[in-house]
Amino acid sequence: MKHENVIGILDVFTPDITLEKFNDFYLVMPFMGTDLSKIMKHEKLTEDRIQFLVYQMLKGLKYIHSSGIIHRDLKPGNLAVNEDCELKILDFGLARHTDSEMTGYVVTRWYRAPEVILNWMHYTQTDLDQLTEIMKITGTPTQDFVQKLQSQDAKNYIKSLPKVQKKDFASILKYANPLAVNLLEKMLVLDAEKRITAAEALMHPYFEPIHDPEEEIEAEKYDDTFDNMDLPLDEWKRITYKEILNFNPPQTSESKETAV
Repeated sequence: MKHENVIGILDVFTPDITLEKFNDFYLVMPFMGTDLSKIMKHEKLTEDRIQFLVYQMLKGLKYIHSSGIIHRDLKPGNLAVNEDCELKILDFGLARHTDSEMTGYVVTRWYRAPEVILNWMHYTQTDLDQLTEIMKITGTPTQDFVQKLQSQDAKNYIKSLPKVQKKDFASILKYANPLAVNLLEKMLVLDAEKRITAAEALMHPYFEPIHDPEEEIEAEKYDDTFDNMDLPLDEWKRITYKEILNFNPPQTSESKETAV
């Protein structure tokens, strides 16, 4: 990942001088200072800062998604922010190449996407409560949406729910910027196929004052050569060691975020 709004690697190294002794390695990443979760606990964000933070988040997501990768655990604690309000998406421990087997178990509950819950077979009461809360706002889904679900349990569950109409977002968010409300309404659509994409969201009028198409870049396709290889542990160790020795740190001018 090489994008200003996605965490990158500045360096990777090992203190072990031979393959036989190779046991540890270290990843060096930009120093960011804090995350959005901590900021939100301590201060009320202004409209300008919200707009700038969400814009950066979407730029990072457009880049990630264009490479065929989804994050799955996007939440305030995984959005690093520095003192200049510059944002980077962190923690790709749960990221994976897009497929239909997204498991819901590991994702932080309140930020779990509805499609992650619905594609996960092992429901708990908490997950069903979470879906019910989501549908109080989005309304219960259409028959088209239900047919697309892979899990029969999910289909049965949704069919059992009382029909709920979609809420008017403007009546819930009475004091918010109308453009922000309009954007949220397009983002919080239950059917992922009908939901606004990160790339489309960047072109929404809400971001018109700060929109810069040259910064909204796409990624090269993710190289998944090694993803499904079944190799012995020693071979993985050899490949990893070689990768570390061949790593070329990016040529960047030293800044306050890297000079720690």
